[in-house]
Formats: sequence, C-alpha cells, structure tokens
Amino acid sequence: MRNPARGLCLIPDRHEAIRSAYSRNGSGWTENNSVDVYCIRHIAQNFMRQFKNAALKKDIANMGTKALAIGEMHNASFKTNFCLQLAYKTMLKQVGNGSNFVYSPLSLHIIMSLLAVGTKGKTLQQLLSVLGSESIHEVNSLSSQIISYIQLAEGNGSHSGGPILSFINGAWVEQSFGLKKSFEEVVKQVYRLSQVKEVDFKNKFFEVREEVNAWADNATNGLIKELLPANSLSSLTRLILVNAMYFKGTWPLDQRFDASNTKTKTFNLLNGQKVKVPFMTNFEFVNYNFKSFETFKILQIPYQSGDNNPLTFSMYFFLPHEKEGLPYLIHILNSNTEFLNQNFGLHKVNIPNFWIPRFKFSFDFEAKEDMENLGLTLPFKISGDLTEFSDSPLSSELYVSKIFHKACIEVNEEGTEASASTAVIISQQRAMMPIPSFVADHPFVFMIREETSMAVFFIGAVVNPLLVS
Repeated sequence: MRNPARGLCLIPDRHEAIRSAYSRNGSGWTENNSVDVYCIRHIAQNFMRQFKNAALKKDIANMGTKALAIGEMHNASFKTNFCLQLAYKTMLKQVGNGSNFVYSPLSLHIIMSLLAVGTKGKTLQQLLSVLGSESIHEVNSLSSQIISYIQLAEGNGSHSGGPILSFINGAWVEQSFGLKKSFEEVVKQVYRLSQVKEVDFKNKFFEVREEVNAWADNATNGLIKELLPANSLSSLTRLILVNAMYFKGTWPLDQRFDASNTKTKTFNLLNGQKVKVPFMTNFEFVNYNFKSFETFKILQIPYQSGDNNPLTFSMYFFLPHEKEGLPYLIHILNSNTEFLNQNFGLHKVNIPNFWIPRFKFSFDFEAKEDMENLGLTLPFKISGDLTEFSDSPLSSELYVSKIFHKACIEVNEEGTEASASTAVIISQQRAMMPIPSFVADHPFVFMIREETSMAVFFIGAVVNPLLVS
C-alpha cells in the first residue's frame, strides 16, 4: 500500500488500518489522529465494490476523501513563523497607535510562495529561509497540499451549514513582458490561479488597478473594496500577484448568541479612557474549552461544521488578566511563534459570567518595510534574481516594489465573516486555575484557526470595538 504523502503505508492490514484511523459514532466517522489516514483513500478505492450497501459505500467514499485531506495537511505542517512574526510586529505597532488589527498569515504565506517560484540565487535562498523550506519543490508541494485541502471545503459550507470558504490567486502581467512558460505552468497547476491576464501597464495602469480591486472585491464577497490604493501602480509595473481569501462561519445552534441579550457595557481602552459598546452573551455558556495562564486566559468558540467537510474551524480569544496587558501578551506570543499552531491544553469549564464585544473593522498595510526589518531584504532590490518570472531580457531589472495586505472581520451574534487579500507588485527598476468568568471588557487578541492542520487563517487584536478601520 503506497502512502500518497510519504511513499509507504505503515499498516499492512487494510481492515486494521480503517479501525485505527477512524471510528464510527452516532453522527458519522471520526478521525483518531493517526498516520493511518494516509492509507484510507486507496483502501476505499480498492475494495469499494465489495460493499453493496449504498449508505456504507457513501460513508467509505467520504471517509477516504477526508482522510486524504487530513493526511496532506498533517504532512504540510504549516511553516508560517515568519508571517506570524510580521503579524506580531505590525500588531504591536498598531496597538501603540490605538488601532485595531486583523491579518491573514496564510494569505501572505501563499503570496510569498508564489514570489519564490519566480526567483533564483540568493534571493530564492532568503525566501526559502523565511518560508521554512529547503527547496522550491518543497514550497510548491506544501502550497499544493494547502490549496487542495482548502478547495475540498469550498462550496460545502453553504450547502451543509458549515463555514463558507473561498481562496483564490490571480496574476496580471505587462503584455510586452510576458510570463516564462515554466512559471505559468507552475502557478496554474500548483497555485490554481483563477486569473492570469496580460495587461497594458505602460499606458493603462490606472485601469488595471481598478480591475484588480474589482477582482478582490468579488473574491471576498464585497469585504475588500480597495486592495491596491491610489498611486500604487505606475507605467513601470510589470507584474501583480494577488491572493484573496474569504471566510464566513456561524456559531453552532446551541452556542449562538441571542441578540436580545446583547447589552451596552463599558470597554476599557489602553489609554485609560472608557467607551460604551454592545456586548454579546450567552446565559447558557457552559462547558466550553478554556484555560487560564499566568498573565492571560484563552477561550475557544467552535464554528458550526458541515457534513463531509474536512475543515473544522474555531475562534479563540486571548484575554490579558490586566486591562492594560495587551502589549505584554503580544510580546509573549511573539517569543514563541509556534504557540498558536499547538494544542493549548484547554479544558471544559462552566462560565456563568461571559461577555465579548461585537466588532467589525478592516486593516490594511504595506508590508515591505516591516519585512525588511525582519531580515527579508533581497526581493526588494535589483539583484537579477527575479528572472524566473519572464524570458524578457529586462527581467534582470525586476524587483518587488510593494506588498499590500488588507483584511476585514466582523464578529456578531450569528458568527464571523472575515476576508483577506495580499498583493505583490513587481516593478522594473504556566499554572492552571479555571476562572469562572470571561469578560472581554479590555483589549484582546483573537484568532481563527483550522483545527486539523492548526493553521492560523486570521489573527488580530481588538483595541477599540467602535473603530471600523
């Protein structure tokens, strides 16, 4: 039996493989977090015809698809440390300015992987280092697994009650420049670009900006209105790479907030001022995953999952014990960038006093300066290393001029709606003690994470729930 990710299956007996990888309960098949899930798709394919019961055949087929996805994601082991470091650095800066922050490490990771495909030499080596990979083949392999996994869930949510997810990539290239055939093949096959278009940057860069913004607007269900700001393009622009992601999740029916219980309460700002904001609560909010650390506590709220959907999402709230403790919490998270990709060891507790603010805001920034401060410098210089994008004799003059990222999030009584877009513009020239309350009446960090892969889709900080941008 061949393992689709590692080459060999560790369990020779097919029936034992199914038993050890999955168990059956009243609501369906549940994975046991075993490496044996790698084998299930092939087992299902090889002896599916032995089952005459239609319902059982459907269960086995769905189990195989889900097992393959889970196996790929465990193998992919998201290497987003650099993107999380960038998140913490930018978050700390925004918190100091009294601003909210939201960002998608996954979106930026994919766009940086796309950038690596078009580079060589020292620039490629620097990109590989920050991406946590040893070769461009590994970068492409991991990206392919990530995108395949996400696309398994696309479209399922709207039909099954689970999260609605969209994740697409696009490229716009100067018509006189042209893409190298090998680059175009990789980005279409591996990165599943939905848009690869030749345009006239030299004479119509303003119109191209409007087109890219319209594409991002459509891809994010209208949440990202203007990814590329005014004056972001010029007649020297040669290539734009864009990733857009959209997420909408609802709380499970038994955990949904009743809007009639929402009350206006006081939220304490970092500067000592107080504002009145709407707070949501659930008076039956008991037996939820929670843990208290020395300086902060974590609360997890799962999103409703759809049938046959391999992705399981949750929202986490990281609340400092001290009202002014957000900057220190960010420092703690930054000191261990792998913390967010781990199991937090949460336990179920009753929380009779539970309040979180309703909030909706967007955040956008140009990431070049912060990336350079973190050590990624070569892509932003004319080094002659960005020649894998094009066969043009002028490709040796290419460099990354800007990296724009914009994200939006809304958390209300029904659930969460979030989106993110990233664009690269290439131009020429501790002790546990359960606390029976969770009142988020001061600044906090939040995260949306996929539980099977531990992938952080969105991370942010709420400094003032009244701010919208």
